[in-house]
Amino acid sequence: MIVDNDLLSIQQARILAENAKMAQRALATFTQEQLDGIVESIADAVEHHADALAVMSREETDYGRWQDKQLKIRFVCGHIRQQLRGMRCIGIIGEDRDRHLMDVGVPVGVIVALCPSTSPVSTAIYTTLIAIKSGNAVIFSPHPRASKSMTRVLDIMIEAAQSHGLPEGCLSYLETVTKTGTEELMNHAATSLIMISGVPGMLKAAHAAGKPVIFGGTGNGPAFIERTADIRQAVRDIIRSKTFDNGIAPGAEQSIVVDSCIAQEVRRVLQECGAYFMTEEESLRLGELFFCPDGRRRTGMVGVSAAALARKAGITAPRDVTVLVAERKYVSEADPYSRELLSPVLAFYVEDDWMHACEKCIELLLHERNAHTLVIHSGDAEVIRQFALKKPVGRMLVNTPGTLGGMGATTNLFPSMILGSGSAGFGITSDNVSPLNFIYTRKVGYGEKYMDGMAAAASETEQPRKENGMPDEHSNTSTMQTIQQILAEAIKVMNGSADR
Repeated sequence: MIVDNDLLSIQQARILAENAKMAQRALATFTQEQLDGIVESIADAVEHHADALAVMSREETDYGRWQDKQLKIRFVCGHIRQQLRGMRCIGIIGEDRDRHLMDVGVPVGVIVALCPSTSPVSTAIYTTLIAIKSGNAVIFSPHPRASKSMTRVLDIMIEAAQSHGLPEGCLSYLETVTKTGTEELMNHAATSLIMISGVPGMLKAAHAAGKPVIFGGTGNGPAFIERTADIRQAVRDIIRSKTFDNGIAPGAEQSIVVDSCIAQEVRRVLQECGAYFMTEEESLRLGELFFCPDGRRRTGMVGVSAAALARKAGITAPRDVTVLVAERKYVSEADPYSRELLSPVLAFYVEDDWMHACEKCIELLLHERNAHTLVIHSGDAEVIRQFALKKPVGRMLVNTPGTLGGMGATTNLFPSMILGSGSAGFGITSDNVSPLNFIYTRKVGYGEKYMDGMAAAASETEQPRKENGMPDEHSNTSTMQTIQQILAEAIKVMNGSADR
């Protein structure tokens, strides 16, 4: 029997979307406390499988390190779960009794989510937790390269959630994944919001659907080490960040920009921390391995350790090498080190002062148009302030590792596995995506100003004048009568509506 997978995927997408819409209507009647109970049950269930899911994800995708993937899963089920406790997303979420104002949180409805193959399990868990927390249904289109690990974790979460009262259909996934099926999900009338994390190839189709889009990418994020920085701490932060999950985590530094007066010291400390500075010939040899002639990434070069990359390029580096460093001068389309490499490789730029470094960072941020995350290591408050004001970037991190700081582990940013890349127009937010990005806020305002007062104010602002510049008393009286008649009619209409 011949099966057309495109047609089957489209049919599944329609059924999932329609079921999700009906199920979300039921979920919208749940209290925040009921939703919180389901979130807790999901996190508990997944936490028991953290090790197995991390290993499964690593073996299926061949990206990163399973130990770091396990840390991400436990970070979501532990630290992020604690952050979500007590957070109100639906119902009354804000009230100003003195001004008689109220905010009511309302779920957006049905969310279609695409997760990256680099962090499929932790991103799927996090998306599920924040979607249910905010009263939404969510449908996943698993990444083809990570379909087994994603469907496994989704099955665990679905069983736990439904056993604790989640309506069937609120959490689901496309079993036959094709591009046409995913597009059908995004275009379906039941879909309210599209969330794409690390799948830029589907971004154009998502925007074409005409729905709000949250895009979480990675991007060519630089780290600037300014002359007043604690150099040793800055280098340690960068190395720790760039080696975490072999450089594939969102927010990881892709390049280092250094103040020229401290460049030699930075090089020395980097080498002490296991960095290997490649010769120009070695840099070119490695660079040729990352991308195909048409610009696509070559397989086997993402999420691979520095030692493995060195072996692939025939580079004689120490066995305990942490990162490979390519010294560069310019940002250019022809240079692979100007692009996002998703591996423990760093470009190294030296600039005369912080102002030139500022311009270099802007070049790097805009090169692949993601404008995601910038890290600055500095002890100069004014330089930090100028960077914050001028950089076209979603988030700026100060004196912290890019990976861990961006996800909120070493900063007070909201802890999140989805870092919005909205500053360049890719999505509707550049936030660390949270449950509050999955609701809209209904504003409630009580009447505080009365018709008589409004009429008096209007009479003072509308003063017709004669040709000699003096107020025209007849025109003023006529205008006031007209305003009063309009207001009187409006009051009659409102009173009549109230009586009915």
